This record gives sequence, structure tokens and C-alpha cells, in this order.
Amino acid sequence: MDAMTAAAAPTARPSPYFEERVLWVRHWTDSLFSFAVTRPDELRFRSGEFLMIGLPAEGGAKPIVRAYSVASPMWDEQLEFFSIKVPDGPLTSRLQHIKEGDTVLVGRKPTGTLVLDALTGGENLFLIGSGTGLAPWLSIVRDPETYQRFKRVFVVHSVRQVADLAYREFLEGGVHEDPLIGEEAKAALTYAPTVTREAFHTTGRVTDRIRSGAFFDDLRLERGFDPARDRVMLCGSMAMIKDVAALVETYGLTEGSNAEPAEYVLERAFVG
Repeated sequence: MDAMTAAAAPTARPSPYFEERVLWVRHWTDSLFSFAVTRPDELRFRSGEFLMIGLPAEGGAKPIVRAYSVASPMWDEQLEFFSIKVPDGPLTSRLQHIKEGDTVLVGRKPTGTLVLDALTGGENLFLIGSGTGLAPWLSIVRDPETYQRFKRVFVVHSVRQVADLAYREFLEGGVHEDPLIGEEAKAALTYAPTVTREAFHTTGRVTDRIRSGAFFDDLRLERGFDPARDRVMLCGSMAMIKDVAALVETYGLTEGSNAEPAEYVLERAFVG
């Protein structure tokens, strides 16, 4: 090939995905599991952001990918994810069967609004999530910046059944053993799970508990959100996000973004 031909040859476009190796898989229930993959050296993200995740396709077909919040903090050497299992789901029907050593596709471009940068300063940070919407909070509560910016951090996890409270042991005490933020978490972090379809010490939908005041009573706080003091992040089912967002706005909180930080944020990538 002469010089002119070589110069005209097209440059291969890099893949939009890293190919990473599965490190471990944990099945919490018949419908929930977590897994971790190796982290590319060049991948940088902010705690709370999400990545596109998929599996290699066969026969040159385009892979099916979905947005997954990273459950590990920005400093961790591995990437952790928390997922539901959908029997006939285009991706999770296959993803739920991965095992150590398998290959998972990881997008190169992290993004999202569930980051501290999208909030103005405050005293209390409420991380309200339902189901696998807990994932970004697992990242944020292990980030030292969280405790530098807020005096108190509340992780509110709403699920249908007690067995769905994945990471319960970690949030009730395991996080206190974290060598980087353990002491800060022990002093500032409160875990507040609630169950909607089984007997539990806190039961009912988050929206109902906010309206009744039980949400604040359980946390030993003055009832209501104060825009001068409180900051809220929302992740989970579309219905929960929309309903709680509408509620916090009645207290005067306004929605923030990376471009214009404010008092509360939600992840619009997951909201229809």
C-alpha cells in the first residue's frame, strides 16, 4: 500500500463500550441481584452518575444496552451495579445469568443529574429511592464529599417486601467499617427503610408517609422540608419520583440540574 492509499484509508471508529470482566454476582431475591465488573483505568465518573450496560451480541448484531446507576463510589477500583430481573426483559433476561469471568459491555460516557454538583448547599440530604433506585445512594454515601457538604444524610429506601431491602446490613452498620468514610457515616448517616406490602416497623408508601408526617417523625425531624436547609434526591419508579417531586415542591423546593443547581434533583433518564 503506497503512502497516498494509506493516508486515504478510513480510521476505525472506537467502540462506544468497554468490554469488562465480571468479578462477582450476588442474587438477593428471585427478582433482584447485584454484580461488579472490572473498571477501565481511563473511566472517570461522579458518584451518582449512570452508565450504559449491555452484553456482547452474537453475529455482529447491535447490543441491547440499558442505563444503570453505578452503585460504587467514584474512587472504587471496581464498578458495581444493582439490577432487577425481568424474565422476558430484552437485557435482564440474559444479564441475570451472568457469572464470574463473563464479559459485560460498559459505556464510555457517564452522565446523570443525581450528583452533588446539581444541588446547592444545605444541612440535610435526603436520598429517597424505591427498588433498585437505591443504587446511586450506595455510591453517594461512600463519597467523602457528601459528608463535607452535609451535616446529616438520610437514605430512604422503599420496597414492597422485607426481602427486597438489599444492602440493609451494609447501610445499618457495614458502612461504618468503610476505611475512607466509616467514621463520618457513623456520625451523620441514617438508614430509613420502609415496606409497602408486608408488616414492618415502618410501612406505607413514601408519599403517604410524607403527607401524614410519619416520614419526619421517624427521623426525629421537624415536619416538612425547608428549602433553606433540606436537599432531596429522587430515584426509582416513575410514579414515586413524580409524586414525591410534586410534594417537595409544595414546600418550596425547586428542581436543580448540573447547569443550575437547586434544592432537589431527580434522574430524568429514568422518567417517562
